Amino acid sequence: MALKTFSVQETVYNKFHDFCKSHGVSMSKQIEMFMESMVEKNPKAKKEYLEKLDRIRKGTFVNVNNFSERYGL
Repeated sequence: MALKTFSVQETVYNKFHDFCKSHGVSMSKQIEMFMESMVEKNPKAKKEYLEKLDRIRKGTFVNVNNFSERYGL
């Protein structure tokens, strides 16, 4: 394993750090997986999965402030 240094904007780093921490994932592993996906001929994420993820991101959503009030629970 190699220890490397990269220059990134502090705001981007902080947002990514918070994201990884809140989801309980390793920042290093996420960056490694991204790098692998960029250089491998057959990335781990399949095309169908990426298309499905894109459709989800573009989907319509309902903002719910109070779940029990909205759905009568």
